[in-house]
Order: sequence, then structure tokens, then C-alpha cells
Amino acid sequence: MSLRFLTAGETHGPQLTTIIEGLPSNLELDFEALNFQLQRRQKGYGRGRRMQIEKDTAQILGGVRHGYTTGAPIALVVQNNDWKHWQNIMNVEPIEGNDEVKRRVHRPRPGHADLNGGLKYNLKDLRNVLERSSARETTVRVAVGAIARQFLAQFGVKVAGQVIRIGEIEAPPHNLSIDELIERTEASSVRVVDKETEKKMEAYIDQIKKEGDSIGGIVECIIEGVPIGLGSHVQYDRKLDGRIAQGVMSINAFKGVEVGIGFEAGQLPGSQVHDEIMYSEDRGYHRATNRLGGFEGGMTNGMPIVVRGVMKPIPTLYKPLQSVDIDTKEAFTAQVERSDACAVPAASVVMEHVVTWEVAKAFLEKFGGDSMEEIHANYQNYLKQLENY
Repeated sequence: MSLRFLTAGETHGPQLTTIIEGLPSNLELDFEALNFQLQRRQKGYGRGRRMQIEKDTAQILGGVRHGYTTGAPIALVVQNNDWKHWQNIMNVEPIEGNDEVKRRVHRPRPGHADLNGGLKYNLKDLRNVLERSSARETTVRVAVGAIARQFLAQFGVKVAGQVIRIGEIEAPPHNLSIDELIERTEASSVRVVDKETEKKMEAYIDQIKKEGDSIGGIVECIIEGVPIGLGSHVQYDRKLDGRIAQGVMSINAFKGVEVGIGFEAGQLPGSQVHDEIMYSEDRGYHRATNRLGGFEGGMTNGMPIVVRGVMKPIPTLYKPLQSVDIDTKEAFTAQVERSDACAVPAASVVMEHVVTWEVAKAFLEKFGGDSMEEIHANYQNYLKQLENY
């Protein structure tokens, strides 16, 4: 069975809900580690007041017993603490009152889903769009990816993320190990390894916030320990790098993705793009470099997966852009909802988990089984096959 999930819930609703299907039995879950990943998403310099209200923790309501998965679908929820202030406005039952009482939104915000969603679903209250299109939904996507992360860790796979750029401030390159990268970025307010860059980014975010504006940036995910052969060249929708790209582009406000050196490959000769093949007794087949980010032909080649995504500035501005009132068709200043000046550090955490989910999904497709024991046996047999090739 294919690994899959669905989410439900609104940003000011009572909770966010997800159902995960396809996980094997006997996967031991670390609940503290799961909630740690949710807390990582809430951190980061430039976050707004919502993160001071919410203290995200996951509650598992099905599919897990005594700390282990049973093979049944997992039901997971994250409560919204802010719901207590919105119970009447977001109630599923009809309420009486005018537009102000209902907090109706009729002035769409540029850069959001407001107007497109209203037109598509014929909704005259654009709150019905923005409540679901909000990035608050990424909370449960991180929870889903955190479970996938624990699954992959059973096979020696490690996941890290870092911020590469915020606006005009770029982090310098480094050659840290993945463990050092995780340690240093976790101690950084903007998820960079360099303290001087951290200070520059904080000052830059402060400046942007003071101006009533917002700023985006570039984030990177690195996954080590992935075996050769996840994904496939035989059909377009089985190429793992393509599936990862789709996952990254589905994150709120992400407008671009690249694997390895990505767009830089368009300005270099082939000799400076492709990774030469090497062989040694201890490592087997490997590449001399990793410019292609761990992929060839839509399949992993045993090198670390390296994916970058670009996040646009959050479109909710405290110096709002011009829009049009859907009632009167007159020009108005766009309505303002609570927002962040910069959510790039948090976006780095979200992207980690989106990429991790796609890798776990491909891993299960390759080494599938109904229990962890069966998957481990399949994996070990495959490693022997690679050794004997």
C-alpha cells in the first residue's frame, strides 16, 4: 500500500487533523521527538504573535498502541489554542449578526488565495478561503514528516536543514558534517551556522519589520544515508526528484525549487555539472562530487540528497497593497490579518519534513512490507545485492 495522508482544519478552527495511511506495524514512536519538531517550526526570528499563542503538540488518537504503530491508519490532531477567541466566528453552526460580527472578509489581499478561492468556490466571505489556505496547515505536515523522519532513522537516514539566504543577506558556504550542521542551526535564531550572518539577518529582518514590509529567502534540506535506487526512471511520476519538487512547491509561499546546483547548471559546461563515478571496496559505487544533489535519472545515487526552495515574502503586509472590494468593486487598501515579517527559518523546518515524507514514501515503495521486521529484511537483502553487483 502506498504511504499517504490527508489534512483538515482551519487556522482559527478548533484543531488541525491528519490521517496517515500506509505506515507499517511495530514502528516505535518517540512522542517527545515528534513534538520537538513541531516546536522547531514555531521558532525563528521574525515570527508574529500567533507563535506566542500556540504551543503545538501532537495528540495521536488512533493507529498507535503502547508506543508502537499497529499498521492501521494513524489519526493525529494538533489543537489550536487561539480557537477560544474564535469559537463564535468559526462555529460550524449558523450565527446571527452582521458582517462585522461574522468577521467577514470582502477585500482580498494581493498574493494570497483570497480572490482566486472566492471566485473558484463562489464564496462571498473570503474568510472561508483564507482560513484553509493559511500556512497554519503546515503544522500537521511537519507532524507527518516527523513520523516519517523516525521511520527513516531506523535505517540510518539523517535529515538536516538550513537557511541559505534571507533577502539580500546570504550565508557563506561551509563543509560541516550533517551532525554539526544540525547542532549549529538548532542554536541559531535564523537557522544558519555562522554567528556573524545570524546577526546581519536579525538586523535586516528588524529593518524590514520597521518598514511594515516582509521578506523571503532560500532554504536547503540535506538527507544523508539514503540508499541507491529510490525512485525510478521508467515513468515520469515515479521520479523521486520530481516528486520532491512537487512537494516543496506545495508549501505555502514557495515559488521555486532546485536539486543540487540547480539553476547554476544552466550556465556551466557539462564537465562542471556531472558527477564522475568512483568505486572502492569500502564505499562501493559513489560519486566524486555531488553537483546533481544525489539524483540521476530520477533515482537516488547514494550521495546526500540536497534540495533548495525559495520562499517569497509573506504577502500580508502592515503597509497593505491596493486591492478591490468584491462588494463595491471599488479600490481599497487590502485588509490585514496577523502575520510574520519573516518566516524563512520556520519554512526551513517545514521543507525538511515535506522532503522527508517523499523520501520515506519512496523508501516504502522500494522495500515495502506490513511490519518493520519485514522491511528491515527486504532492505538488508537489497544491500547485499548492491555489494555483489
